[in-house]
Amino acid sequence: MSRDYFLQKRVLVTGGCGFLGSHLIDRLIEQGHEVLCVDNLFTGSKSNISHLLQHPRFEFMRHDVCLPLFVEVDEIYNLACPASPIHYQHDPVQTTKVSVHGAINMLGLAKRLKCRILQASTSEVYGDPVVHPQTEDYWGNVNPIGIRSCYDEGKRCAETLFFDYNRQHDIEIKVARIFNTYGPRMHPSDGRVVSNFIMQAIRGEDITIFGNGSQTRSFCYVDDLVDGLMKLMNSSDGFTGPVNIGNPNEFSIRELAELVVEMTNSGSKIIDLPLPQDDPKQRQPNIGLAKSELGWEPTIELKEGLEKTIAYFESLDTIPAQL
Repeated sequence: MSRDYFLQKRVLVTGGCGFLGSHLIDRLIEQGHEVLCVDNLFTGSKSNISHLLQHPRFEFMRHDVCLPLFVEVDEIYNLACPASPIHYQHDPVQTTKVSVHGAINMLGLAKRLKCRILQASTSEVYGDPVVHPQTEDYWGNVNPIGIRSCYDEGKRCAETLFFDYNRQHDIEIKVARIFNTYGPRMHPSDGRVVSNFIMQAIRGEDITIFGNGSQTRSFCYVDDLVDGLMKLMNSSDGFTGPVNIGNPNEFSIRELAELVVEMTNSGSKIIDLPLPQDDPKQRQPNIGLAKSELGWEPTIELKEGLEKTIAYFESLDTIPAQL
């Protein structure tokens, strides 16, 4: 554990009204820190932080990270970016801007404040991988001009900026490559596979699988993911990452669909649709580096995490139609 882990800090979380950001903020508040949540509410929702709005150590600021930000904080978690294909493909130019301009602005802030900054990167930097499972030294197999490129290449460029700021300006950086994460507060219409399947099952609609369902993913429950991010932020000064943060247990998409149908007692049928362009066939993290450097590995199995996620979606007042 690092030198200041148990000291109260003022922490900036960009994208703090999102699924991951709001859970991270909860944990930071629980540990006694002050949190400044910054979000432009493009995909985030104030409902995710409504329980904190009156908290004396919490502050919300509506702001777009594509514009400079002038605040005083002790460390920065940069999570601002649409993360689901439906959202990041809605305005692909803006998605790239958020990754690149947002990184430049937050790194500039970290440079001025001489503070540590963590980048929420993604397993999408590996593209459709030919190395399996994926290790951090794998450079990836990414289509630079496809419909997913705004996100994939935006995040890759953000990593470049982080390491160049580290080398050129001696900024303390931490880079996490996040693999598929799920849990309460996911947007029910975000188009991600876990939320899609659960919502379709609850509504009694057909469960739509793209391709034949043989493609694989590894699903990490949000509590485990937040643990990994915080351990990375508070790791030794010399460790920058990038480091994979995800659950190495691999499931086929068809296995996930069948499990969701079983756990929701749904009468939904599973049907196949054409596979989208550049959809990765395999996605599984090698987390050896996270284990050795951070002492981190996930503890929540898929079925346990799905129980909590299904309960959350079933508790919603309305079951909205898909976007």
